[in-house]
Amino acid sequence: MSGSTKAMTIVTCAALVLISAYTVALGSSGWLWFGWIVLMVATIGMAAADSTESVAGRGPRAGGAGPAPR
Repeated sequence: MSGSTKAMTIVTCAALVLISAYTVALGSSGWLWFGWIVLMVATIGMAAADSTESVAGRGPRAGGAGPAPR
């Protein structure tokens, strides 16, 4: 996981805590929860893109199974 993905995950978790505290103290706000869901989906997308990027960079010459040299 890259540094930007870790930072996005931390921001998403912090936003969840803050929105939960806001909801307990002042009442629910649908727009805040909608915004958090959008943030969570973006974070999941970043994590998915980050993981496919690391898998795509591997090839037969990078230690994977490939044809045997002659």
